[in-house]
Amino acid sequence: MLPKPRPHTLRRTELKREAARQLRQNATEAERKLWHCLRDKRLLGLRFRRQQPIGPYVADFYCSAAKLIVELDGSHHADSRAQYDRIRTKWLESRGYKILRFWNTDLQDSDFVIGAISHAIRESLKQDTTQV
Repeated sequence: MLPKPRPHTLRRTELKREAARQLRQNATEAERKLWHCLRDKRLLGLRFRRQQPIGPYVADFYCSAAKLIVELDGSHHADSRAQYDRIRTKWLESRGYKILRFWNTDLQDSDFVIGAISHAIRESLKQDTTQV
């Protein structure tokens, strides 16, 4: 029999899911544009999730097959969130996630962004096959 989840853990998970739902409903224009390119397995036939809870954080976009997180940052990340982003990135990388960060303005050249994501996925999948 599985142990019963602790109430505070259950509540935290519930809150994280609700926060992710809210973020999906209030997506920025850049997030909507990138999601249009990633949804429905449009990129390399791989599934992406948006606003995916991972540990104590919520990733903008996540591809579990490549263990790849794609983050879109607005101008507020340049100053006020820079330290938080460094801590967050370090935590995620220590657990084997690869993080790609783009500025919202980078999506003016969406071919560049999609190309970089495709390259990171191919590299990640290539590494997985060589480690087997």
